Amino acid sequence: MKVSNLTWKIGGEAGFGILSTGKIFSKIFAKKGYSVIDNNEYSSLIRGGHNTYTIRISSNEIFSTNKDINILVALNEETIRLHQEEVTYGGYIVYDENDCNIGDFKKARKDINYVMVPFSKIISELGAPKVMVNNVSLGASVALINYDLEILKNVIKDIFGRKGSEIVNLNIKSSELGYKYIKKKLKINVYELEIVKPVSKMLVTGNDAVFLGAVRAGCKFYAAYPMTPSSILHLFASIEDDYNIVTKHAEDEMAVINMAIGASFVGARAMVATSGGGFSLMNEGISSAAMTETPIVIVLCQRPAPATGLPTWTEQGDMLFAVHSSHGEFLRVVIAPGDPEECFYLTGEAFNLADKYQIPVIIMLDKYLSESHFSYEKFDFKNITVDRGKLLSKSKDIDGEYRRYFNTDDGISPRVVAGIKGGIHIANSDEHDEDGYSEESAHNRKIMVDKRFRKIKKLIEEIPPPKIYGPIDAEITVWSWGSCKGPILEAMNILNQKEKKVNLIHFTYLYPFDSESIEGIIEESNKNVVVENNKTSQLAKIIMMNTGYKIKNKILKYSGRQFLPEEIISGIEKIE
Repeated sequence: MKVSNLTWKIGGEAGFGILSTGKIFSKIFAKKGYSVIDNNEYSSLIRGGHNTYTIRISSNEIFSTNKDINILVALNEETIRLHQEEVTYGGYIVYDENDCNIGDFKKARKDINYVMVPFSKIISELGAPKVMVNNVSLGASVALINYDLEILKNVIKDIFGRKGSEIVNLNIKSSELGYKYIKKKLKINVYELEIVKPVSKMLVTGNDAVFLGAVRAGCKFYAAYPMTPSSILHLFASIEDDYNIVTKHAEDEMAVINMAIGASFVGARAMVATSGGGFSLMNEGISSAAMTETPIVIVLCQRPAPATGLPTWTEQGDMLFAVHSSHGEFLRVVIAPGDPEECFYLTGEAFNLADKYQIPVIIMLDKYLSESHFSYEKFDFKNITVDRGKLLSKSKDIDGEYRRYFNTDDGISPRVVAGIKGGIHIANSDEHDEDGYSEESAHNRKIMVDKRFRKIKKLIEEIPPPKIYGPIDAEITVWSWGSCKGPILEAMNILNQKEKKVNLIHFTYLYPFDSESIEGIIEESNKNVVVENNKTSQLAKIIMMNTGYKIKNKILKYSGRQFLPEEIISGIEKIE
């Protein structure tokens, strides 16, 4: 059966290569030009637990994964028990009878098909480790959709090449045996994807895209204490020598933020990444950067909280925390990309804004966006340019006596690279005068606070308003931010085909908040609904705080899982 869309899911016990199997399956389609979006789920355990990897493949543009699974590969019985109901009518479950007793499952779902492949027997006869059943399942899956085995072999070589030819050959052989079992023994193929223009696409996560954007923007210092899902440290470590980037695995997040502030003070572009718990520890340092007017870029990859919460799952619970983070009143920018493409370009912009306005800039991701793969043609590196603002790198640029906190008309004082002649100054985290000396008078305090906040006028003029997707005359307007973008766009496409006009107001810049432009959008909209991955509807709160307008309709999800388009459609259809 020819299809334009296909969703494939594999599940099994942790330790059986579920994540690497899923990534290989995604890559073999991205390399041929298909649109691919995947999502992995795993427990926060050192050993054991249930892992899954879901991949949606399409010959058309797609924006998110969806609810219905066409092929479920079950490496254990638990996978069928947990995910059988997700399989679409007429779909397929691939299993090994040695690992799964499916009698009761067949009674429960008579509308789907069951394909028995002896994964364990094939591996045993090959003399390969039991863990390689995942490769047999890969080969079998490729055969079921009548896809090219050679592409699978090439991807296996790419991924396992560093482990040596013996491992590569064993992985290829096991996948071949799975492929041949379907083709020669069962002689079936159940789906066949429509052919697309053969354009090799890259497969990137949100974390990958932030990393690429930071390198392109000239980041020269990166520090982190590893915390899921902010897995960017290893990416910087892999290229630090080639790109002259200092990469530090610090002892805790307090050290991380202060090291980065030090690097920025001397003139390097600096970035850190963490999750909510680590961001909490960074707050005093963020306030210090604000008072000393030191640029810093902070990546906050959200996960469910409070406390340790659900370390390997997703949520959007930290937006108000980022907007109001740390003590005192100070200017910062909070950015929330909606997909990896926005992650790339907005990271470049984050560095420019941090430098130009000498402030902290926070980039907000979440586990879903941080770790899910999306297929793209190459990003345009020329679209990231470097603007260091009023950074003086040569002594000849200093005009007269240098005053670090000079009270300029726009509130932005010239900043110097450490060590240049004539640029000696005090960088003071106490309140200070224009020269940086501590000053506690009421008169000076007002001058300095006003100076730092005077930057906001120019900043608001520079940052773009929320982007509007869909028909201007929509009967329902969805308001959202960050990674909810994809599922909403997917839902909109379906609803608009049903002649229910829906559009999306998507925020990538959450703060500063341009009340005037938002009030204009509100006046033009009809029925409004907020879609967020949190309990308290934080975007709705920030809209009400700044405009006085209360959005009453809310579609909220806070189970640790990202939205599916079907859930958004269901919520919108209930709005009267």
